[in-house]
Amino acid sequence: MTTLNIPEMSCGHCKSAIEKAVATVDSSAHLDFDMENRRVRVLSTNPLDHILAALKSEGYEATVA
Repeated sequence: MTTLNIPEMSCGHCKSAIEKAVATVDSSAHLDFDMENRRVRVLSTNPLDHILAALKSEGYEATVA
């Protein structure tokens, strides 16, 4: 599982957009959200760079925590 910092994530809409973006890369990915600290733990079999690219295409700059 990889933890990502997503500074722009602040609300339920953000959470939904992030879920949809990751699903375009891996529909079976598991996401665990920490809204307070603006972090998401991601469990996926797909390469991390694909997930980061999907998030970026939705306007979310994510970095590995």
